[in-house]
This record gives sequence, C-alpha cells and structure tokens, in this order.
Amino acid sequence: MIKEFERHLREKLLSENTIDVYVFAVKQFNSKYSSITRNNLKKYKVWLIENYKPQTVNLRIRAVNCYLEMIGKSSMKMTFVKVQQKAFIENVISEADYNYFKKCLWNDNEKNWYFVIRFMAATGARISELIQFKVEHIKAGYIDLYSKGGKLRRIYIPKALKEEALSWLSEKNQESGFIFLNRFGERLTPRGISGQLKTLAKKYGIDTAVVYPHSFRHRFAKSFLERCNDIAFLADLMGHESIETTRIYLRKTATEQRELVDTIIDW
Repeated sequence: MIKEFERHLREKLLSENTIDVYVFAVKQFNSKYSSITRNNLKKYKVWLIENYKPQTVNLRIRAVNCYLEMIGKSSMKMTFVKVQQKAFIENVISEADYNYFKKCLWNDNEKNWYFVIRFMAATGARISELIQFKVEHIKAGYIDLYSKGGKLRRIYIPKALKEEALSWLSEKNQESGFIFLNRFGERLTPRGISGQLKTLAKKYGIDTAVVYPHSFRHRFAKSFLERCNDIAFLADLMGHESIETTRIYLRKTATEQRELVDTIIDW
C-alpha cells in the first residue's frame, strides 16, 4: 500500500520532499501499530504530542489523514492540535549575516553555495523548488512550477541575479540542465544542501541555528516587506494559498524586538 500511496501523492502533484515526509509518517505509524483503528490513531496522536513540536505533529497527522482518505477511511481522520502562534518569528538569518555569508562564500570561490543561498534569498524558493532550477529558467528569468493542489506558481529571478548567474554559468561552460550539482554532476539533495550550509556557517562563525534552507525563504519575505509593504503581492510570490500565512512576516524577530525595546524604552 505504501507504493500505491506514493503514486497517489504524485497524482496530487505534491513535491518530492512532501511525498517523502508523508510516506515516512505512514511508515512510522505502521511500525508502531499493527492495524488502523480509531484507538491506534488516538494512541499515535498522543505519542506525537509527547515527542514532537505542534507543527511537526500536525504535519504527521496531515500525512496519515491523506492516507486514510486514499484507503476510504476518511471518517477516521484525526483532528489537528492547536498551534499557539508566537508574537515573534524565530531563527531567521539577519540581513547582515546573510550579506556576510555571501561575501565569505564568494571570496572563498564557493560559487555553487554562494548561488544556493543567493537564489533562495532573492526568489523565496523552497528547497524542493530550488533544486529544479535549470539554465533555461535563468535565461528566461523565471521558472513555472506546480505547487500543492496543482496550482501553478511562477518564481521570478531578479534581473541582477539573472545576470550574475548567467556569468557564472558561462564560466562553467554550462549551456543547459540543472544548475545545482554536486562534484559527481548529480543534482544536490535537500538533505545535502542543509548539511553543507550548516558546515559552512560553522566555518564562518555564523550561528548555525539560523542557517537552514527555509531561513533564506524567510529572509526573502522579511527583506521584501521592508522595501515593499504589499503583503498580497508577497503572498503570491511565495506561493501561499492564504494571505494569513504570509502575515507572520509582519512580526519582528525576537532579536529585532530586543533591539527596539532597548532603543525606545528609556523610562
């Protein structure tokens, strides 16, 4: 049934990363319980709550619910847990650290990794979307991808980034194909990118807690709103189905809150 579930998810046009996460959740459930019953589902939910953060719990629940739907047991779907939204967003790389990171990578001729973080921070691409960029997309100035639910999403490549990337590709004599490759000429994987970014952050003395792929997507959103206060446009650029999802970027990071409090409050 797992193979069938994978096919089902691909038919729904979910990303490979999402498919991996959903399949993992179902395999996890199957490894703990011998059958799908309401009682076992309830036990699984309790176990998740005891071992994971609410966001992860809800992701696993969403995955198992999708599986239940596929096998015709929608009535057994689990309810999600309530996520208490914080008054600030955490672990977002600052613009200063991002610029410092870029400079270090460029100076050390780590061009591949320079463009990895550059593309994520300048386009807002998810890691699963980043590894799909090809030379042909750079030349066109955008990439069209199908997001969750089959919705078409266009990711624009800013003019300055396009020109810089084309110059880099010309240096490599690459005329076509995927642009983010490892030393064996194979496409980089989300896990490989995450691991190497942590290693490089440590090398340059940057807090590793703020260096992970999605952090640069957060940086894109924060920097965009600082320069253009159009949250509806940002929601479209980020591929959010609801503008409410995008509103989190109107909040400041904990560090920004600290600095403002220290600057403003003098009584």
